[in-house]
Amino acid sequence: MNHALILPILLPAVVGAVLVIVARHDALLARALSLTSSVLMLGIAIMLLVMASDGSVRSYALGAWPAPFGIVLALDRLSALMLVLTAVLGLGVLVYAVCGWDQRGRHFHPLFQFELMGINGAFLTGDFFNLFVFFEILLIASYGLMVHGGGGLRVKAGVQYVVTNLIGSSVFLIAVGMIYNVTGTLNMADLARVVPQVPAADQALLQTGAVLLLMVFAVKAALVPLHFWLPGTYANAPGPVAALFAIMTKVGAYSIIRLYVLAFGADAGEAAWLAAPWLLPAGLVTLVLGMTGVLAARSLGQMASFAVIGSMGMLLATVAVFTAQATSAALYYLIHSTLGAGALFLIADLVAERRGGQRDRLVAAPKFAQGGLIAGLFFVAAIAITGMPPLSGFIGKLLVLDGVRESAHAAWFWALILSTSLIAIIGFSRAGSIVFWKTHAQPAAAAPTRRSDAPALFAVGGLLACLVLLTVFAGQVHGWLELAAAQLYAPAGYIDAVLGTAQGVR
Repeated sequence: MNHALILPILLPAVVGAVLVIVARHDALLARALSLTSSVLMLGIAIMLLVMASDGSVRSYALGAWPAPFGIVLALDRLSALMLVLTAVLGLGVLVYAVCGWDQRGRHFHPLFQFELMGINGAFLTGDFFNLFVFFEILLIASYGLMVHGGGGLRVKAGVQYVVTNLIGSSVFLIAVGMIYNVTGTLNMADLARVVPQVPAADQALLQTGAVLLLMVFAVKAALVPLHFWLPGTYANAPGPVAALFAIMTKVGAYSIIRLYVLAFGADAGEAAWLAAPWLLPAGLVTLVLGMTGVLAARSLGQMASFAVIGSMGMLLATVAVFTAQATSAALYYLIHSTLGAGALFLIADLVAERRGGQRDRLVAAPKFAQGGLIAGLFFVAAIAITGMPPLSGFIGKLLVLDGVRESAHAAWFWALILSTSLIAIIGFSRAGSIVFWKTHAQPAAAAPTRRSDAPALFAVGGLLACLVLLTVFAGQVHGWLELAAAQLYAPAGYIDAVLGTAQGVR
């Protein structure tokens, strides 16, 4: 067995437990353990990406119990990509957090590790039950991270977040129960084998369960009309936590891509491409609402939150075309939007820490420490997120426009993507001019330069540097993503790897 497949889950689980037991009262040890774990995680994720790049799908049967009866993990190009993206974002966020944010509340580092465990597990799992389990792990950890540092607004937003996700979890169980009642399996690969054989009499129950499950994933991905929880939650979360949460909406997107191409794709009979009629209009409306929210935002954190919503709309509307070309473009945009949103949340926190009582609100305030440097970082992030040349956002939108060209709804895509890009440019220009340009002459009294600023600025710069690398190597990255999309739309390899062995790896 190739035990490397379980390391992205096992490493943060073990380190999280060690942090709770050994380093609860030793901040230096906790930071050292957490940073070491995150660096190792990045190395493991890159190793798995290299393994997956040969085009084969690897499965890992825990306890050597054969699928579809035992717990199984599966690694292909898509899951490996998501692991690397999580590791890169997680390391950047952690470097930022150890500058002081981690000490503003209890148990930040264990919760951070358990959050990574849940996210990685969701990307690797091969069955519904474990997807639910990993959802709950990452959600429980995110509850604690959300209220880290306390505060009335943060607790209020945390309660809304908890209630929304508890309802989503309940619907998840109902949906999975309906699908299991019809198919008799929770294994994704086995579901892809069974769905085409479901008789007509059971199609209504099967498709209802699948639509309910789509609704659950749409909650995670913040699609309209299930997006309402995100702006308040992300805008009020601690800056590093909000930045990490940029990957959490992608867990919902990943689940949609995985399930509705694998099990409800071209070979699903009456249930083929079940998600498309729901996903496409919801994605386009989400794009419009998100970018309009960017223009109307009253703080940098709120603006970043609506930018996440808008990016998820464009991402999932592109996925809803359900072609390999559109999906490869969506995956490129997924990488870009995750790193860009993470950097923007950290920049908003840098601003809030230096503007005294004005925080990151879009109102005039005195000049603050390192304002010119942070303005430069914001300028780069704004160019990337709005899709202006020459950074990866521009390339991503060009790929999306080209990928949906053959769609019957191509005119809607082109019109909405171009118009909302203009709206986003206006919104970011307005925010930047108010925060960095319309300032008073005297410096803000509550904004002293801290000794720990350098790592925080390095973390933001590192995420933005990843966007530059994504731009420079756009051709190679997109070529790799085309192979990942082609692998998705040829599910026989995934099914054979999971169901064709009782011994772990094929």
